[in-house]
Amino acid sequence: MEYVYAALILNETDEELNEDNLTNVLDAAGVDVEESRVKALVAALEDVDIDEAVSEAAAVPAAGAAAGGAAAGEAAGDDDEEAEETSDVPDTTDDDEDEDDDAGGEGLGELFG
Repeated sequence: MEYVYAALILNETDEELNEDNLTNVLDAAGVDVEESRVKALVAALEDVDIDEAVSEAAAVPAAGAAAGGAAAGEAAGDDDEEAEETSDVPDTTDDDEDEDDDAGGEGLGELFG
Protein backbone atom coordinates (compact mmCIF):
# COMPACT_ATOMS: atom_id res chain seq x y z
CA MET A 1 0.00 0.00 0.00
CA GLU A 2 2.85 2.36 0.75
CA TYR A 3 4.03 1.96 -2.84
CA VAL A 4 0.69 3.21 -4.13
CA TYR A 5 0.75 6.10 -1.66
CA ALA A 6 4.24 7.03 -2.86
CA ALA A 7 2.95 7.04 -6.45
CA LEU A 8 0.04 9.28 -5.39
CA ILE A 9 2.45 11.67 -3.67
CA LEU A 10 4.57 11.89 -6.82
CA ASN A 11 1.45 12.52 -8.90
CA GLU A 12 0.17 15.20 -6.51
CA THR A 13 3.49 17.05 -6.56
CA ASP A 14 3.66 16.79 -10.37
CA GLU A 15 6.87 14.78 -10.20
CA GLU A 16 7.64 12.16 -12.80
CA LEU A 17 6.61 8.66 -11.74
CA ASN A 18 9.80 6.69 -12.25
CA GLU A 19 11.79 4.12 -10.29
CA ASP A 20 14.24 6.64 -8.79
CA ASN A 21 11.56 9.07 -7.59
CA LEU A 22 9.40 6.29 -6.21
CA THR A 23 12.36 4.76 -4.39
CA ASN A 24 13.31 8.16 -2.93
CA VAL A 25 9.80 8.74 -1.56
CA LEU A 26 9.68 5.25 -0.05
CA ASP A 27 13.16 5.68 1.49
CA ALA A 28 12.09 9.02 2.99
CA ALA A 29 9.08 7.28 4.54
CA GLY A 30 11.29 4.61 6.10
CA VAL A 31 10.03 1.76 3.92
CA ASP A 32 12.27 -1.20 3.08
CA VAL A 33 12.16 -0.85 -0.70
CA GLU A 34 11.89 -3.90 -2.91
CA GLU A 35 13.17 -3.00 -6.37
CA SER A 36 10.95 -5.61 -8.06
CA ARG A 37 7.82 -4.02 -6.57
CA VAL A 38 8.98 -0.56 -7.61
CA LYS A 39 9.57 -1.73 -11.17
CA ALA A 40 6.23 -3.53 -11.29
CA LEU A 41 4.32 -0.47 -10.04
CA VAL A 42 6.04 1.91 -12.44
CA ALA A 43 5.30 -0.45 -15.33
CA ALA A 44 1.67 -0.89 -14.25
CA LEU A 45 1.08 2.87 -13.98
CA GLU A 46 2.92 3.76 -17.19
CA ASP A 47 -0.23 4.40 -19.27
CA VAL A 48 -2.59 5.30 -16.41
CA ASP A 49 -3.98 8.79 -15.82
CA ILE A 50 -3.83 8.76 -12.02
CA ASP A 51 -6.01 11.86 -11.59
CA GLU A 52 -8.77 10.30 -13.68
CA ALA A 53 -8.47 6.96 -11.86
CA VAL A 54 -8.73 8.68 -8.47
CA SER A 55 -11.81 10.69 -9.49
CA GLU A 56 -13.51 7.55 -10.88
CA ALA A 57 -12.71 5.64 -7.70
CA ALA A 58 -14.16 8.45 -5.60
CA ALA A 59 -17.40 8.36 -7.60
CA VAL A 60 -17.97 4.61 -7.16
CA PRO A 61 -18.55 4.61 -3.37
CA ALA A 62 -20.94 7.53 -3.66
CA ALA A 63 -23.02 5.68 -6.22
CA GLY A 64 -22.82 2.52 -4.16
CA ALA A 65 -23.98 4.33 -1.08
CA ALA A 66 -26.96 5.76 -2.94
CA ALA A 67 -27.95 2.34 -4.19
CA GLY A 68 -27.41 0.84 -0.76
CA GLY A 69 -29.49 3.57 0.83
CA ALA A 70 -32.37 2.87 -1.54
CA ALA A 71 -32.20 -0.83 -0.77
CA ALA A 72 -32.17 -0.10 2.94
CA GLY A 73 -35.23 2.13 2.50
CA GLU A 74 -37.07 -0.67 0.73
CA ALA A 75 -36.16 -3.08 3.49
CA ALA A 76 -37.45 -0.63 6.06
CA GLY A 77 -40.71 -0.41 4.09
CA ASP A 78 -41.01 -4.19 4.26
CA ASP A 79 -40.68 -4.05 8.03
CA ASP A 80 -43.49 -1.50 8.23
CA GLU A 81 -45.80 -3.81 6.30
CA GLU A 82 -44.99 -6.68 8.62
CA ALA A 83 -45.64 -4.45 11.59
CA GLU A 84 -49.07 -3.60 10.21
CA GLU A 85 -49.92 -7.26 9.76
CA THR A 86 -48.98 -8.18 13.29
CA SER A 87 -50.29 -5.07 15.04
CA ASP A 88 -52.63 -5.21 18.03
CA VAL A 89 -55.25 -3.04 16.33
CA PRO A 90 -58.56 -4.93 15.98
CA ASP A 91 -59.66 -5.89 12.49
CA THR A 92 -62.48 -3.57 11.38
CA THR A 93 -63.27 -4.89 7.94
CA ASP A 94 -66.67 -4.85 6.23
CA ASP A 95 -67.33 -8.50 7.12
CA ASP A 96 -68.94 -7.50 10.41
CA GLU A 97 -71.27 -5.03 8.69
CA ASP A 98 -72.37 -7.66 6.17
CA GLU A 99 -73.38 -9.99 8.98
CA ASP A 100 -75.41 -7.22 10.61
CA ASP A 101 -77.17 -6.44 7.30
CA ASP A 102 -78.06 -10.10 6.77
CA ALA A 103 -79.39 -10.43 10.28
CA GLY A 104 -81.49 -7.31 9.88
CA GLY A 105 -82.86 -8.50 6.56
CA GLU A 106 -84.01 -11.79 8.03
CA GLY A 107 -85.88 -9.97 10.74
CA LEU A 108 -87.68 -7.71 8.25
CA GLY A 109 -88.58 -10.66 6.07
CA GLU A 110 -90.32 -12.26 9.02
CA LEU A 111 -92.27 -9.08 9.70
CA PHE A 112 -93.63 -8.84 6.17
CA GLY A 113 -93.88 -12.55 5.70
